[in-house]
Amino acid sequence: MKTATLGPAQRAEALARMAERELDVLVVGGGVVGAGTALDAATRGLSTGLVEARDWASGTSSRSSKLIHGGLRYLEMLDFALVREALKERGLLLERLAPHLVKPVPFLYPLQHKGWERWYAGSGVALYDGMSISSGHGRGLPVHRHLSHKRALRVAPCLKKDALVGALQYYDAQMDDARYVATMVRTAAAYDAQVANHARVVGFLREGERVVGARVQDGEGGGEYEIRAQQIVNATGVWTDDTQAMIGERGQFHVRASKGIHLVVPKDRIHSTTGLILRTEKSVLFVIPWGRHWIIGTTDTDWDLDKAHPAASSADIDYLLGHVNEVLAVPLTRDDVEGVYAGLRPLLAGESDATSKLSREHTVAHPVPGLVVVAGGKYTTYRVMAKDAVDEAVHALDHRVAECVTEDVPLVGAEGYKALWNARARIAARTGLHVVRIEHLLNRYGSLTEELLELVVADPSLGEPLTGADDYLRAEAVYACTHEGARHLDDVLTRRTRISIETFDRGTRCAREVAELMAPALGWDSDQVEKEITHYEKRVEAERESQRQPDDLTADAARLGAPDIVPL
Repeated sequence: MKTATLGPAQRAEALARMAERELDVLVVGGGVVGAGTALDAATRGLSTGLVEARDWASGTSSRSSKLIHGGLRYLEMLDFALVREALKERGLLLERLAPHLVKPVPFLYPLQHKGWERWYAGSGVALYDGMSISSGHGRGLPVHRHLSHKRALRVAPCLKKDALVGALQYYDAQMDDARYVATMVRTAAAYDAQVANHARVVGFLREGERVVGARVQDGEGGGEYEIRAQQIVNATGVWTDDTQAMIGERGQFHVRASKGIHLVVPKDRIHSTTGLILRTEKSVLFVIPWGRHWIIGTTDTDWDLDKAHPAASSADIDYLLGHVNEVLAVPLTRDDVEGVYAGLRPLLAGESDATSKLSREHTVAHPVPGLVVVAGGKYTTYRVMAKDAVDEAVHALDHRVAECVTEDVPLVGAEGYKALWNARARIAARTGLHVVRIEHLLNRYGSLTEELLELVVADPSLGEPLTGADDYLRAEAVYACTHEGARHLDDVLTRRTRISIETFDRGTRCAREVAELMAPALGWDSDQVEKEITHYEKRVEAERESQRQPDDLTADAARLGAPDIVPL
């Protein structure tokens, strides 16, 4: 299989080719579900296009808890079908589809009551493990174990001694959500899908009742394209209702947005060898290992303000700090917080007003001829959502279409990853990079690491770390533009890397260095470099200001103080 390269030339060519002839399927929305739908359609042999208004995964799909999990709490809601489905998908991702990107992660669940709670929680976790193994794809993870009070504190010394009487430890999985989506888009392109980010659908083409295409505005080169397709899939997540409104159709269901915020703190602020899962009065709180950091989240509150840039308020931050500090022996303060990010869950509206009770199931509908809508669901089950969406679309095509094969289609970088992992010491010796650096690259790019190392061979200065963000090599900023479709400084600092949430300065210290590395690949002059830096700095300041505001309304107003689009 060839490896697709998503540079500026490939993007321009993709837009032109999409406009040349009628596609079988055009997918609108470049989050995890849209990317998964494009991959599903392309691997069935369908001519496929994918357009995204901003950057890949720039909405919900880069702002999640970064977990691939079965949803342990859904067992308590007796939603066994959802848990079983998610556990199967978790196993597939770990073992077959993306072992370079999806990794096991342990969690400790502190017990606060003797006797009954260990039996109750232990039964649930045992069922969770059993359902995972019975799916046929769960043998790669250790099973849960019961820990005494003393053993639990040895595993997680950060906990207050009186915060638990014992604990359970179990395993789930995690990934870099934005990187996962970008990799999936490249995989779809490798199977001949035409893909373009920063390409916004501004209207639909109709012939009578039927939707026959979309008008797409090129946010980079300017101009507008008419892209025709036999079937269009609306996979725009929390924007589903807005997209439906373009054809004058509210749709057969309503999608509500629930805001979840996360804090990122340095690894040394919480002394533990395991992640934590804690109960709150509304839901659960995770403390998740994240490289040299911890991610703490999440909240679950209704949101009806700006969808593109949901804002975390001071009250949100205090809520998370307050709950995690209930169990930590050394409490966290605002000064410990490196990064904050907020995302919106697309929930199918139900009868309950409480967003935590709205459905995480997904729904597929065909509201008008030529248009399929897919919404709801959770990150872990994106592949099932994509399959269902394409199944619905192909019913209306005038030729036979193959069944879904994505259960057996690894993402680019997966093939050969384990062999390269075994050879990482030899690769380090050959390249002169430390073995820890090679491990970091392999767990971000898999076997595509060789492409990145070729850049370092051609220009050894690219093998140096970025100033102020030394987890990342200078080569990664260049590779993001030449191979991964990054078009702006924000794309690199926020999604191709996670510098915007992993440094106390939120990426402003290395912004100039990164912009100057990107400039040759994207054809920027010195004026554009300055515009990119200024835009990014304004975005960071607007986010900081929003996080000082007391509530959603004032936080939203502050966040909107920064421009949305980088001037060209």
